[in-house]
Formats: sequence, structure tokens, C-alpha cells
Amino acid sequence: MRVRGMHTRSLPALAAGLAAVAVNAVLCASAYAQTKSPTPPPVAPSLPTYEGVWYDDTGQGAVEIAPCGDRLCGRIVWLRSPTDAAGRPLVDDLNPDPARRGQPICGLYVIGELKRQRDGSWDQGWIYDPKVGKAYDVELRLRAADTLQVTGYLGVKFLSETLIWKRAPDNLKRCDIQARL
Repeated sequence: MRVRGMHTRSLPALAAGLAAVAVNAVLCASAYAQTKSPTPPPVAPSLPTYEGVWYDDTGQGAVEIAPCGDRLCGRIVWLRSPTDAAGRPLVDDLNPDPARRGQPICGLYVIGELKRQRDGSWDQGWIYDPKVGKAYDVELRLRAADTLQVTGYLGVKFLSETLIWKRAPDNLKRCDIQARL
């Protein structure tokens, strides 16, 4: 039998020849690719994160926010004035629990139990203000990579106070909290 001027017995030979050409093309393309300088994969821009160290709204303290399991928590890691007039470390002397009034402010957990929300914010946790010795419900929202909106409230958000915290530099000198942990 003939197919367009070719014997059907020639088809296996033609298929083998085409396969050899395809293998050579792949080998050549691979060798060429190896001679070119590799192109690094594109770097995806990093998304802003809640984690890190943030100056509070007064600029007198900084809180490190970090994961605590599947939640967020935060502790004081820097104070502009970490000691009292006598040179002693500041303590949580307004804490409603008398047993905790002697604990140092530096290293004190002041944010806890925040749960990630569907809209990307963190809410349903607490924030403690050692300046007044009170805890409040809290919501955190990133307004920009270096701007954190902190909303403290009591049960309902229309009775709230919103503060803006700014991200602290990576080289911020932290207070010595390792000895207290």
C-alpha cells in the first residue's frame, strides 16, 4: 500500500526519525538554556504584617506583636523612661490584682487573645493599659505597612477609643526582658 508516494513499510522508519529529531531538539534547547545566565524567579512583594514592634500613640513605649498559637499577643519591649525617679524599673503598680503590682512594666503582656477576622483585622482580644490598670476589648487594623489602628472598646465598638501606632525601627534597643521570662 502507498501513502502519498510512500510505502506503508516506511512509516515506522519515519516515526523513529521524527522521534530522534524531537529528542535532539530537546537536548539542544536544554544545553542552550544552561549556557544562558539563570534568571531569578520574580519576587512577590511582601504583604504588610501585624507582627513586629510598634510605638504606642504616645511614643513613650513600644509593643512587640507576635503570634501566640493561632492568635496574636503583644508585650512591652521598650520604654522611653524605663525607671522611676529613684532609678528603679517601672512596675505595674496600678494592676487590679495586688499580686501583680510588683511585676516590671518592661516585658509585660498588654495584648492577648486576638483572633483573625475574615476581613484581615484582628479582634475579640484584650489590651491592658498599665497607666490606668485597666483592660479593654481590642481590635487591630493595618492602615498601611507602618500604621496600626488600635481600637479599645468595652463590649461594643461605638463606645471606643481609636489610637494610631507607628512601626518602630528594626534596630530599636529593647529593654532587658529575658531575665524576667
